[in-house]
Amino acid sequence: MDSLEDELARARDLDVGELADAVESIGFECTRCGACCKAETACGSGGEGGGEDRDGGEEEETEPHTATVFPDEIRRLQDAGDYDFRDVARPMPYGLTEGDDGPEGETFEWALQTDDCGDCTFYAEDDDGTGACTVHGDRPLICRTYPFSVALGGTSQPMGEAVDEAGVVRAHECEGLGRDIDRKDAERLAAALKERAIRELAEAIAVRENYEPVDVDGDVVVHDSEGAKRPDGTRYDATPR
Repeated sequence: MDSLEDELARARDLDVGELADAVESIGFECTRCGACCKAETACGSGGEGGGEDRDGGEEEETEPHTATVFPDEIRRLQDAGDYDFRDVARPMPYGLTEGDDGPEGETFEWALQTDDCGDCTFYAEDDDGTGACTVHGDRPLICRTYPFSVALGGTSQPMGEAVDEAGVVRAHECEGLGRDIDRKDAERLAAALKERAIRELAEAIAVRENYEPVDVDGDVVVHDSEGAKRPDGTRYDATPR
């Protein structure tokens, strides 16, 4: 298995033109269905613990939307709308357990914040069901590149297994796949894919290098590239707000 540093070197050597060729061969056009921004099941009107969903049926268990966001992307989103840290991001739930007073444990990523339905908090829908991102110009790299990813060790595969592939490019479930894509759009998407692969590997290396054990003691700690943080984004070696 190659080291993260080796994989980072591979990511930096990726050819944007070849990535664009792969994207073009698979094809993609966003239909604004919102599936990549929403929870996997409908939001129930009865809240946690059961009830009826929006259509009046029995509520299913909701799997909240999870999209990885880097620390600097969180700050950019904060600045874009004068948001509080918790308005933008939450600890990635993987690795956390449910304690007597709520989630506790250690995790190694931030996820975009979700609303009570488990949808991305920045997702909006028109009356006709057409989806839109309210921070589209500042959206994170994972949102800019979905439904594609690059198959390198240490990079993430969003929302399940690949349904199509070309070279190192993987395509994940999306109704917009297989549609014609303009070459310039394919090149922009390819450039973002390369940037994301580099960022994910650089972040993983920095998390490893900056990791310091923290006495969780019923709390949540997020280890990111900048160190150990509380759920509100403050450092564990800083005074809490």
